[in-house]
Amino acid sequence: MRIASFNINGVKARLPRLIEWLDETKPDVACLQEIKSSDETFPGDAFHEVGYRAIWHGQKGFNGVAILRRGEEPAHEVLRGLPGDDEDTHSRYIEADVNGVRVVCIYLPNGNPVPGPKFDYKLNWMKRLRTRMSQLLADEIPAVVIGDYNVIPEDKDVWSPKAMASDALMQPESRDAYFRLINDGWTDAIDLHHPRGGMWTFWDYQAGAWQRDHGFRIDHALLSPALADRLIATGIDREYRGREKASDHVPVWVEVTD
Repeated sequence: MRIASFNINGVKARLPRLIEWLDETKPDVACLQEIKSSDETFPGDAFHEVGYRAIWHGQKGFNGVAILRRGEEPAHEVLRGLPGDDEDTHSRYIEADVNGVRVVCIYLPNGNPVPGPKFDYKLNWMKRLRTRMSQLLADEIPAVVIGDYNVIPEDKDVWSPKAMASDALMQPESRDAYFRLINDGWTDAIDLHHPRGGMWTFWDYQAGAWQRDHGFRIDHALLSPALADRLIATGIDREYRGREKASDHVPVWVEVTD
């Protein structure tokens, strides 16, 4: 089973590119972030036409996550919204069961500028995420928590550590929160199979970042022990960043045995 993630940066604006990717790579599950669509205007019928059924947690204009499942049945939704803060109105989390695997699609807050309330929100969101992920570990569920983490884990995951040193994505607090997840027992699948780094998943639209290969890795797939044992392969669909009207992210994926 191939489980993929794609921060699409506007599902309606980039629908042709997204349909193209689904048709060419045919993931069994596709998790989307930054759909930037309300629940009412999400183009679910367009995905049904190409063999996918969707569940989504939308928000007009920004944020928003979705899980697409190949076939006639949608994923079985388990949880919508990250628990732990009743005042959090951002649509950044959706959790579902697909073929015996718990699939968690996340869009973690960016956190810039630093310091400030947005960075505080990011760190608090990561604490809440760790609480939920600890529950999944305790239940021994085969699970993947996949999506845009907005964290550059190590210097090997960025074209220039110096250039990003003041960014929220690379702050010691952000990295510490990420590695607390790893130390709890989760496996960073991309890092496991590509330990030397250099696997960028994001290139900014500004300053010719794509053309100069000034990228970094912020899209991750963390596997629970029960699923990490079934990991076959991982990868990044880099070529899609170079296409017309592309997202600034590229898809990442994992393959696990059934």
